[in-house]
Amino acid sequence: MTDPVVGLVLEGRYLLEERLARGGMSTVYAATDLRLHRTVAVKVMAEHLAHDPTFVDRFTREARAAAMLSHPNVVSVSDQGSDQGLVFLVMELVRGRTLRDLLQARGRLTVAEAFAVLEPVLAGLTAAHRAGIVHRDIKPENVLIGADGVVKVADFGLARALTGTGQTSHTGGVLIGTVAYLSPEQLERGKADARSDVYAAGVVLYEMLTGHPPYGGDTPLAVAYQHVHHDMPTPSDEVPGLPWEVDELVARTTRREPAIRPLDAGAFLADLEDVRTDLGIERVPVPTGRSTATAETLRPTNRPSRPTRHTGEPGAPRTEVLGPGGTRPGRGSSRTSMLPGPGSGTDPGVRRPASERVRPGVPAHIRRRRARFALALVLLTAITIGAVGWWLGSGRWTTVPQLAGKEQAAAIDLLQEAGLTPDCCEEQFSEDVAEGVVISALPDGGEAIRGSDVRLVVSQGPERFEASPSLVGRPLDEVRAELRNVPVVTSEVQDYDNDVPVGHVTGFKPEAGTELMRDQELVIYVSRGHEPVAVPAVVGLSPEEATANLTALGFTVERTEGRSADVDPGEVMAVTPATGQQAAYKSTVTLQVSIGLPQVQVPDVVGRSQQEATALLQQAGLQVQVSQFFGDRVIRQSPAAGQTVDIGTSVTILLSFGQD
Repeated sequence: MTDPVVGLVLEGRYLLEERLARGGMSTVYAATDLRLHRTVAVKVMAEHLAHDPTFVDRFTREARAAAMLSHPNVVSVSDQGSDQGLVFLVMELVRGRTLRDLLQARGRLTVAEAFAVLEPVLAGLTAAHRAGIVHRDIKPENVLIGADGVVKVADFGLARALTGTGQTSHTGGVLIGTVAYLSPEQLERGKADARSDVYAAGVVLYEMLTGHPPYGGDTPLAVAYQHVHHDMPTPSDEVPGLPWEVDELVARTTRREPAIRPLDAGAFLADLEDVRTDLGIERVPVPTGRSTATAETLRPTNRPSRPTRHTGEPGAPRTEVLGPGGTRPGRGSSRTSMLPGPGSGTDPGVRRPASERVRPGVPAHIRRRRARFALALVLLTAITIGAVGWWLGSGRWTTVPQLAGKEQAAAIDLLQEAGLTPDCCEEQFSEDVAEGVVISALPDGGEAIRGSDVRLVVSQGPERFEASPSLVGRPLDEVRAELRNVPVVTSEVQDYDNDVPVGHVTGFKPEAGTELMRDQELVIYVSRGHEPVAVPAVVGLSPEEATANLTALGFTVERTEGRSADVDPGEVMAVTPATGQQAAYKSTVTLQVSIGLPQVQVPDVVGRSQQEATALLQQAGLQVQVSQFFGDRVIRQSPAAGQTVDIGTSVTILLSFGQD
């Protein structure tokens, strides 16, 4: 069935051309980077997981973790993204096979071949550990062997950065990893550090030497139980003839107590090089062909041979004494020497000292070596028994140091020196304890069993909050919503602001960005809009000048007409609101423009005396001109009574004798 993803171009750059591998969580495709014209590998997350934030985070974490590393034995990651509903990351394409494929095809490897594969794996892990990254999922599937023999570590999807304790931990109560390679501390406490990768690499070494993992079971829980409660089996039990130094290397790197394993991959690599030198193992190419692991290719061991336990026999249990850290004492402590048979020249009823019970023809240097080995075995057994007694007595107890007031790193060092495991760290705010300093520990003193957890509470420093400067200028409702979860006491003050719209926040007191304590008062200033504007003096100006002045202040201008004796026609004679009064910004101001003098009606003065007529006309604002023939009564006026004339117009009255 054709893969529908093949042929897609992601982000306009990566053309997916061929499906290389498919797993439960992702599928890997060969692709062409159209921008750089190179072949890459693109890992695409399974569609049903693409909407799960946990798995998307794992993809992103893998990209970031691998991108931090630049090492020839680590698969490089160059890009990560999502397109067309697909979450993906872009990696270096390694043409070849995985170590799992090699083991399935070969069964097992020789010591030299196993070292040839493991050395570059440890070199790549050393670079990761020095960068503060723990892989957490070392297994044959994640070891890639290129067609050119280059070995690379892949799949940093479970990688985590080390915390201040030098450990990582699982999240959400879910233990992730491959149970066949997980260390006891990962299975018991969900914690991992560089020594956890060392354990997994030791398991991989065992599998390369024997052709299978050390533990099997019907369920993952059964396998996990054996990792936690059993010491690692010895490879030479499965493959007789393996050097005992190789057995010891596997045992050292897979001890159940992480404190007595090599510190990190670099220390493991140094131990491996020491074993290579001691045994004189020559360097061989990384294996890619058929197996050469035959009896003739195995190096002879200088360790005493042991009988092979056959699968058809009942499981013969071995009684072993375990040291305080779960170490395995030297073998042979439970063996009995075989008595010589008839014809040997000795009395079978007499038990001779071990130094005298020798086989004919055994060289002297072999006898001396065996004697030294027997003595070392006795001493080791005595030391082991003493250590177990010490451990079961007072040795398993230690004193919890006083940690309050110590720097976090110093507190962790003190706990580790006391043989305790730091459970780090719960963080709390404190007004009295500086950031990074231990506030308290649980337990905070007294005796505790070695290896038990001590919970550290570390100060985050004073608890502070702030009103972000980005809130200034935003609507009040939005600001209230943003500050709803900030534990400060807020109050609101309305104020004019010429630049911020009505109902928007103009600022804070203390000002935005200031660190605030819990329950501290925070004043929110809210704009009432533009402050009122005083109406300028525009009377006597032309309408155009007055309008320009008012518009510049934000007013809207309306115009009316009027008459004025004091203002020339065509000029502003009045303004409403009046000059100097405060008016709302963008409100309307009315200009009254003069069109001439005021007008009045000419009063009727006919029949009146000159004196009376003159008084009425002047009272109306008119001027009087008199024409007199005879008499003092007005017999005619001009303009006539009732006419409308400009104030100040001259009215002529004609006097004569009138009739009473």
